[in-house]
Amino acid sequence: MVIDGRKIASGIAEQLKKQEVPKVFLAAFIAGDNSASLSFLKQKENMANELKIDFRLYKFLEKISGKEFQKEILKSVADEKCGGIIVQLPLPTGIDRDTILLTIPAEKDVDALRGNLVLPPAAGVVEDILKATGYRIQEIKVAVVGLGFLVGKPVSEWLKGKCAELYCLDIGSDLSVLKQADMVILGTGRAGLIKSEMLKDNALVIDFGYGNIGGKISGDFDSTNVPDSIYYTPVPGGTGPILVAKLFENFFALAK
Repeated sequence: MVIDGRKIASGIAEQLKKQEVPKVFLAAFIAGDNSASLSFLKQKENMANELKIDFRLYKFLEKISGKEFQKEILKSVADEKCGGIIVQLPLPTGIDRDTILLTIPAEKDVDALRGNLVLPPAAGVVEDILKATGYRIQEIKVAVVGLGFLVGKPVSEWLKGKCAELYCLDIGSDLSVLKQADMVILGTGRAGLIKSEMLKDNALVIDFGYGNIGGKISGDFDSTNVPDSIYYTPVPGGTGPILVAKLFENFFALAK
């Protein structure tokens, strides 16, 4: 059964529209012309327009040096009218990710990549999908496949101590344990890696994966011939819209 991420995201947006619009702007930085990154930024810009947020996008060539890129970000860090900063990942080779992210103070870090003032958007997505589907986190076994910086790591940290059992798996791990998991969270970026037959009946699949099979955007979960007993987020239209909505929820919270 398909989980409609756009519907969940719309609900978040409607709640944000009831709040006072922040009087500060949201700055987004990108280096290079990665098509997936530009697509994600366009989604963020569209939601900013819907919420009447002052969204400022700063684009730079892939050849920009790390020092120059950091210098540009520091201008928004120092600007009191800036309430949040996004650095679109991945960064080009030659720009150190950690150095750049350390430039962003926690009070402007809407992605919660280096602070804990707000919930990491990926963890917020899992929380909202649990609410929407009625799964009780305390009672379920959870497997996280892919322990990357943006999804697997923050989600795993958030889940610790909340669920009945937690399996943290990465590329090359024995995936047979998925048969025991009530909820499977995917973030490997390997399109079609996980098949329905690898999962237990009534499993909930939250797919953050983003890959390409034959020119078609696909997630980590192979969504062909999925039995009705499995709940899953499609790609596109699943976790992506909710991620964007949770980012703006963080922006509103930090702007206060």
